[in-house]
Amino acid sequence: MLFDVDGTLIDAVDNQRRVWATWAGRYGVDADEVHRVALRTRPWETFARVVPDQDPQECLAALHALEDEDVRSGVYGAFDGASELLGALPSGAWALVTSNYEHRVRGRFARTGLPVPEIIVDAAAVEEGKPSPVPYLRAAERLGARPEDCLVVEDAPSGVEAGLRAGMTVWGVNSATAVDGVHRHFTSLREAVPDILAFARRGGPSGPQG
Repeated sequence: MLFDVDGTLIDAVDNQRRVWATWAGRYGVDADEVHRVALRTRPWETFARVVPDQDPQECLAALHALEDEDVRSGVYGAFDGASELLGALPSGAWALVTSNYEHRVRGRFARTGLPVPEIIVDAAAVEEGKPSPVPYLRAAERLGARPEDCLVVEDAPSGVEAGLRAGMTVWGVNSATAVDGVHRHFTSLREAVPDILAFARRGGPSGPQG
């Protein structure tokens, strides 16, 4: 079982919006536009779009400082069902695959009381992030699992694309409409919990997807 973090297990939408709004204020650009771009692109691409005249390294350092402060002081919540789901999975059977950094993930999990798995594949662990399949393939390798036996649980198009390109089963959660390409769609994580646990018990996909 391979899980995305933000938007899948932890509700960080408001936190991300506040971080980007503060960042945008420092650079004198429109916060709403920055957030719209940031939702679709990685930080380097966001900087190139919204502040092309600024040093991207300085932009990234400012963003990281704001994100670290948010982990220390922000209010976070786990999606309904996350604690039950992760607590029911054997420790060596699941991993987190995130575009964020491990220290922030651990901080957020500590704030929400979620269990932390043995394996976290973060932005520092791979040279290519989502939508590249590399993060999910790295997680499967570290778990000793074949890609075709893995279930990816995601909320975002880039993560869904990454899981599909890795040759894995991909289920989407926490959205009113299905992300293109998902094998199954659930409007909430809570709705998906029984089926995710059933997938784990089977040890892989079984029956028709859709």
